[in-house]
Amino acid sequence: MKKEERLNALEVALTNEQREREFYLKSAERCRNKLGKSMFKQIADDELEHYERLKEIHARWQSEKKWPDSLPVKVKGTAVKDILKDFLLKAEASAPGNDDDLKAVRTALDFEAKGEKFYAQLRDASSDPKEKAFFEILSKMERQHYLSLKDTEDYFTDPAGWFRKKEHHGVDGA
Repeated sequence: MKKEERLNALEVALTNEQREREFYLKSAERCRNKLGKSMFKQIADDELEHYERLKEIHARWQSEKKWPDSLPVKVKGTAVKDILKDFLLKAEASAPGNDDDLKAVRTALDFEAKGEKFYAQLRDASSDPKEKAFFEILSKMERQHYLSLKDTEDYFTDPAGWFRKKEHHGVDGA
């Protein structure tokens, strides 16, 4: 990938992360269901961290005209899996997800699927090992978001089935 393409890709990533964070914050504010609200808030926090890291890389890239050598590759992990575990352990009554909540989750699934693919393409187009590693981390985090949102979608569409699946109950009485 050429330097100009790489810089443009970082600018697209910055715009996407900012737009998605705004969507997640609005969805968290509107959502009455505890699982949905917690999931949206956590992903909004993750997107902010992605944005900050990308912004730093973009600024350094513009000044140094190359991938920053001294910039650590690490990105803070996501806690989306913990939200699901915590929700299952508490198993408390929560307002049901409504059609708007389900629509927001499905929109978010689309964001995360596209994000995972986008970062994987940037990873594959790079020859710099640090750059590859960074975009691999972002791609995997978008995948974790996707899977957790898929779980949330399952919960909204069939709460009883979701709990059965998560609690690993068998139907044979064993």
